[in-house]
Amino acid sequence: MKNNIGNLLRKRAYMHPEKEAFVDVGIGRRLSYGVYNDGANRAANALLMLGIGRGDRVALLLQNGADYMELFFAIAKIGAICVPLNWRLTADELVYILKDSGACTLVFGAHYDGLVADIQARGRGATDVRQWLELGGGAGSQAQATAFDDLRIHAPGFEPQTAGFEDDPLYIMYTSGTTGLPKGAIHSHNTVLWAIASMAATWEMRQTDRFLVALPLFHVGALSPTLMAVYCGIAAVVPGGFDAAGFWKTVAAERVTNSLMVPTMLTLMLQAAEKDSCDHSSLRWLAVSGAPVPISLLEAYKTLGVELQQLYGLTEACGPGCQLTGDDVARKVGSAGRSFLHNDIRVVDDAGRDVPVGERGELVMQGKHVMQGYWNLPEATATTLKEGWLHTGDIATIDDEGFVFIVDRLKDMIISGGENIYPAEIEKVISGLAGVTGVAVIGRPDPKWGETPVAIVERSDPALDEKAVIAYCAGKLAGYKIPKAVAFVDSLPRTPTGKVKKTTLREQFPSSEAR
Repeated sequence: MKNNIGNLLRKRAYMHPEKEAFVDVGIGRRLSYGVYNDGANRAANALLMLGIGRGDRVALLLQNGADYMELFFAIAKIGAICVPLNWRLTADELVYILKDSGACTLVFGAHYDGLVADIQARGRGATDVRQWLELGGGAGSQAQATAFDDLRIHAPGFEPQTAGFEDDPLYIMYTSGTTGLPKGAIHSHNTVLWAIASMAATWEMRQTDRFLVALPLFHVGALSPTLMAVYCGIAAVVPGGFDAAGFWKTVAAERVTNSLMVPTMLTLMLQAAEKDSCDHSSLRWLAVSGAPVPISLLEAYKTLGVELQQLYGLTEACGPGCQLTGDDVARKVGSAGRSFLHNDIRVVDDAGRDVPVGERGELVMQGKHVMQGYWNLPEATATTLKEGWLHTGDIATIDDEGFVFIVDRLKDMIISGGENIYPAEIEKVISGLAGVTGVAVIGRPDPKWGETPVAIVERSDPALDEKAVIAYCAGKLAGYKIPKAVAFVDSLPRTPTGKVKKTTLREQFPSSEAR
C-alpha cells in the first residue's frame, strides 16, 4: 500500500469503526473512527466538487477541533497540500503566507470572519485565493465566502479516489524567518509518517491512552501528536483553547493520560486551584517542549504523581528531535535528551566534523522525517539541509552518554510561551518607522513566558518614545511578537563589518528597561 496519510484514518475506521477517536471538547462532539473518517470523506468530496485536487494549496484558518482535522485528512486524501495558518497573525502577515504559498482556497471559521474580510479588502492581487470557504458563518458575515457547511453536509461519504503519495507534499508549515519573512517548511506523506512512527515508538504509548492536544494545530507540536493518535489508534482529546483550570477539568472528565505543552503552561497549571480539586490520577506523563524544564517544575509535578518528559523539536523535523525521559529527567537537568528512535543527531564544527565531548558546536539532525525543504527558497534550503543533515542553528554540547545540551542559538531566536520569534522580523517592521536609524531586538528573561522581545533603538528624532514604537508595531505584527519594552541608544554596538553585537546588548540591558 502506497503511503497517503489520509489512508491512516481510512484503515483505522476499517479496523476499529466504533472506537472513540476524537473528542472536540469545545463543542462537546465525540467522534468514533468510523464517524471521523466519514466526516473527512465528505469534506474531501466537497473539495473535489469545487475543483480542488492534487497539488493545490488549501489554507486552514480554524481553531482546534474536529473540523480542522477532518479537513486535514480530506486534503491529504485528495492529494492537495494543506497550509496551516497561525490565527495569532495579523492580516498583513497572513497575506504574505497566502501569496507565498500560492493557496487557491482558504477555509476559515466564523471566528475569523473579520480578519478574512480585512484580507479580502486588499484586493484580488494580494493573494491567489479564488475560493473563500467559511465554516459556521451566518447572515451577518463580513467576509465574502461560500458556506462550506452546506457543501460538506450534502457531499457523499464514500472514499474519494486517493491521490498524492509518498514524497508528494502534504503540508507547508510556515515558521518565522531569520531574514524577517516566514519560511514554509514542506512535509510530505513520508516525512509525516516517519515522524509520527518515531514519536509512537519513542514515547510510552498504550492502546487505552487518551492524548490531550494542548497546543494550536497550526503548530507541529499539536498536529504531529494528533496524527500520531490515529496511527496508534487512540483518542485525541482536543479543547478549543488552553486555560489552566480547564486543563485539570478536562483531565478529570476525559481521563486524559498524556499531553505535550510548553513550560509556561506548566507554571500556570500549578497556580490553578483545580489541580487539587480535580481527579488527575489518569495522567501519567506530560511532554514539555520549547525550553528546558526547571528542577522546581520537575519536583512540583513529581509531587502530583505526573512525570515530565523534556522534548526538543523543530518544525523542519516535523517535530521529533531529542527526548529526555524517566530518571534521566532529574539526572540530566537542562539537557534536551537523546535522539528519537528514527533519527540521529550530532554536534559539529563549521567544517561539519564531530566536536569532542563537552565542546560547543551546531546541533545537526538526520532522519526520514526531516522536511523536503523550504517552499520556493532553494538557497535557504541549501544552507539548512547539507549532505543529508538538517542544520538546526542551535549551539549545543554533547556528553559522553550522548545527551545534548542546548547552550545558545545561532539564529538569535526568542522563544516566548512556546512561540518562536525571530528578531529580524520585528526589526524589519520597526526600521520603517520615521526617526529610527537602527534597531536590534533581543530576548529578556520572563517568569511567565520564558522570554519576551525587547527593542533597542537608535533614533534621529529625540521625541520618539517607547509608546510610539510599540503602537507602530500594532497591526503589523502578531501580539506576541510586539516588543514588551523599548530602550534607546545613541548608537548600537557593531562589529567592524557592521553587524550588531547582540551579546553586548544583552549584557548592557539585562533587565531591558527603556531609557
